[in-house]
Amino acid sequence: MRVVYIAPLEAIAKERYRDWERKFGRGLGMRVVELTGELAMDLKLLEKGQVIISTPEKWDALSRRWKQRKYVQQVSLFIVDELHLIGGQGGPVLEVIVSRMRYIASQVEKKIRIVALSTSLANAKDLGEWIGATSHGLFNFPPGVRPVPLEIHIQGVDIANFEARMQAMTKPTYTAIVQHAKGGKPAIVFVPTRKLVRLTAVDLMSYSKVDNEEEPAFHSQSAEELKTFIDKISEETLRATIEHGIGDLHEGLSSLDQEVVSQLFEAGWIQVCVMSSALCWGVPLSAHLVVVMGTQYYEGRENTHSDYPVTDLLQMMGHASRPLLDNSGKCVILCHAPRKEYYKKFLYEAFPVESHLHHFLHDNFNAEIVATVIENKQDAVDYLTWTFMYRRLTQNPNYYNLQGVSHRHLSDHLLELVENTLNDLETSKCTIEDDMDLSPLNLGMIASYCYISYTTIERFSSSLTSKTKMKGLLEILASASEFTDPHVKANALLQAHFSRQHVGGNLSLDQREVLLYATRLLQAMVDVISSNGWLSLALLAMEVSQMVTQGMWERESMLLQLPHFTKELAKRCQENPGKNIETIFDLVEMEDDERRELLQMSDLQLLDIAKFCNRFPNIDLSYELIDSENVRAGEYVMLQVTLERDLEGKTKVGPVDAPRYPKAKDEGWWLVVGDTKSNQLLAIKRVSLQRKAKVKLEFAAPTEATGKTYTLYFMCDSYLGCDQEYSFNVDVKEAAGLDEDSG
Repeated sequence: MRVVYIAPLEAIAKERYRDWERKFGRGLGMRVVELTGELAMDLKLLEKGQVIISTPEKWDALSRRWKQRKYVQQVSLFIVDELHLIGGQGGPVLEVIVSRMRYIASQVEKKIRIVALSTSLANAKDLGEWIGATSHGLFNFPPGVRPVPLEIHIQGVDIANFEARMQAMTKPTYTAIVQHAKGGKPAIVFVPTRKLVRLTAVDLMSYSKVDNEEEPAFHSQSAEELKTFIDKISEETLRATIEHGIGDLHEGLSSLDQEVVSQLFEAGWIQVCVMSSALCWGVPLSAHLVVVMGTQYYEGRENTHSDYPVTDLLQMMGHASRPLLDNSGKCVILCHAPRKEYYKKFLYEAFPVESHLHHFLHDNFNAEIVATVIENKQDAVDYLTWTFMYRRLTQNPNYYNLQGVSHRHLSDHLLELVENTLNDLETSKCTIEDDMDLSPLNLGMIASYCYISYTTIERFSSSLTSKTKMKGLLEILASASEFTDPHVKANALLQAHFSRQHVGGNLSLDQREVLLYATRLLQAMVDVISSNGWLSLALLAMEVSQMVTQGMWERESMLLQLPHFTKELAKRCQENPGKNIETIFDLVEMEDDERRELLQMSDLQLLDIAKFCNRFPNIDLSYELIDSENVRAGEYVMLQVTLERDLEGKTKVGPVDAPRYPKAKDEGWWLVVGDTKSNQLLAIKRVSLQRKAKVKLEFAAPTEATGKTYTLYFMCDSYLGCDQEYSFNVDVKEAAGLDEDSG
């Protein structure tokens, strides 16, 4: 039996994992795991985990092939947190996975208990019925019901200009802290941007200095006690504000700075924490007072300002809750004056949520066609009846462009939705309809297995050619729908990563997203390229995957993967008299004292190098042609490859040594058979290798009798310099003659 817990955002999943690993893991000896988004790794985690923590996207990717994955079928408790986010940006994926778990339960005839948690909702009954809750299992509390009662004050500021309005809000924010957080009670201030975090912290410090010339008002410890912590902080402005009891948190701070601020605030050593609004979900800090300083954020693309999603605002307010410490929490919301009545209304009333699934059906239909859940149009209509959207169509017809609420209107609407979606998928060459039956095509299967958009796979298929070079490959990769406009930004962030150019702040967050997507997208790209049989381009895409993992260009010295290595040191190794040291294997084979002399590093640095070299894949490859004497023209050739890793006493292979890649990653491999003369890729297999593997590759022999030379490639997706290639010959005999009787 397995428990799956779905958190809408990675930050919440991580927080929950830390908490539950302590409680259920160390406390009760249960196996608590958090999914990574790397499919091979996640399948192993799913197998061993009893409590599985995931985001909607990671569970969607893993559960799509539930018919083949018995561990998905063994889930008996499915917990969905923050279900009201079904009405937000990531809502469609949340809706799809809950619908799928209900569908699986009906198909395998095994009950799955679904527990969903949400804020107060006006249409909770619809959500409850959708997840299969009985009237006894549905609890919907009014917004005022909280573990700690919340006192809400809403103040309007009547200034139209965004910057001027934000500036005018700092004094009321300071006043709110002095008034509502007496006696050193903690206060959190949420502001829209990173830049405003710093400015607001400095302004609050200035007001505090004017009011309290003798002693800083917002901290409880002496300057000497604080100094120990301040010395650890790298950010100058932050060091100054912390001296006055004001910390700040935003995405651009180093993890150490974030940790120091969080600990000082939790311990009550500093009273005020100014935070960027984006952190309202991932930071587990709570306070007596929350000030929401401005309810709009800047939307870069349209150069406009938009209101915070209601869900974000409720999340910010939720931080004003300290059960057992406070009898009540306080929240002050500062907003543009014309919005004041609007906030009054929704903050005191439950709000309704709607589905967005009808705008995002293509990839879900494609996945279900690949999984053979949808095999014709009627199946597609039936699939929709499991969704939350289906329950809301007749309740709010205008929102869903429904012409009427009769049964006929509903079925016509669903059929039109299905037909339009399937036509788009067919135009994109992802699926095909033949005599009413729907079947996936190669592109559709790649999109589903690699968990990427059907529009991206169509773009890859139409843009890549056998003549594409590195520059073109990176441009096509960056044009994926998964990346936001402008696509040149994704391209620049990739190139900065390969050139090891530091990017700071929000750009580093964008770069992290780009790198995580790039790994999946490159795998799909390799599949598209190999379907076309383009050998050199497939090998190039595999090299780009290595570049993404290690953060370097393929033309640079592969020694730069090693810790503490610089370009100068790599050059010194290559020019080493007596023996050029160009590969990691060259370095390993040196005598210890020679290596020490060459590298001139401390013992600790040499130890880091040794650890990397121990993890670097050392794999013996052997191969044989099966029945090589009898290969006939036009028939198939079978090549059997045996792989064996030298583990040097280790019991298993750990994750890839890749400090520049944003998270843990398992290495993967491709085996490829190609004809270099004609640039034809003839066979390819994806391989994950622990200790030993035997792999068969099958490819067509030439159509006439001849001697032919082929190349076998063994390519890594994570390290440079461990690829292998071998040439082998095939003697092709005349095609077998037809015997007399066969006509």
